[in-house]
Amino acid sequence: MDFESLKTSSSNFDKLTKALEQNLKPEDQSNKNKYQDDRLWKIEMDKTGNGYAVIRFLPASNGEDMPWQRVWSHAFQDKGGWYIENSLTTLGHKDPVSEENTRLWNTGVESDKEIARKRKRKLSYYANILVVSDPKHPENEGRIALFKFGKKIFDKITEAMQPAFEDETPINPFDFWKGANFKLKLRKVDGYWNYDKSEFEGVSQLKEADDQIKAIWEKQYPLKPFVDPSNFKTYDELKEKLNRVITGTQSTATVDSVDLPPQTTTAVEMPKVSESAPVSDDDDTLSYFSKLADED
Repeated sequence: MDFESLKTSSSNFDKLTKALEQNLKPEDQSNKNKYQDDRLWKIEMDKTGNGYAVIRFLPASNGEDMPWQRVWSHAFQDKGGWYIENSLTTLGHKDPVSEENTRLWNTGVESDKEIARKRKRKLSYYANILVVSDPKHPENEGRIALFKFGKKIFDKITEAMQPAFEDETPINPFDFWKGANFKLKLRKVDGYWNYDKSEFEGVSQLKEADDQIKAIWEKQYPLKPFVDPSNFKTYDELKEKLNRVITGTQSTATVDSVDLPPQTTTAVEMPKVSESAPVSDDDDTLSYFSKLADED
């Protein structure tokens, strides 16, 4: 999509709405995770335990159709160390962890179900944003960045595009001219980060002049690489790693062919999260566990 199409295409909102509906449908059923990415922006808490920032979700980048991408991943530890990988279910393909979780769940044994729960998929979204206000780090204001977020924030986007009440007007949060700034409000509730108070402001044009808007658009990052099949490990590679993590041995045998020892019916306890560790959405916890894995 080119810049002029962003402004003149009346079908853009309809296209996003259809993509949103498809995204919300239940599923039928990366490459090595990059844990530190300078392109990513994250909100930080202040001394009171709260976080506040204002961001603007941006439309699809040049040459792309969608302003977000969705990625499923797994992060857990067992005898052989950490398994931290993107899931092939992101691409609509079979994934060995999901298959093993299904097998464990179908045994009907509660200890097996608990293992499956601890190995469940974690959902992350990626989008381009403009940082409008960042009181904790004012130097970020005006920055075009990637924003990684979870289902809770995506639900806010869904509510804006598909409001539940007749007196609410749908908006396209990703629109330069008829979108809206997003007030990101973070607080700690029962040990977890909570975004419930986050909300969109009223509809507003991002900048007064189109040339200013275009300059922002031209600095956006491509999102397609997040779901490019070439950036995911193959099924066989993932299955071999899963076997190694579960059994603690280097083997070419598959999970299906390995007679797992009785101890594996008890899930390995994940490390307790300290006060310095993130306790927010799954994507923040995933980043924390990823760093632990790198230190092993």
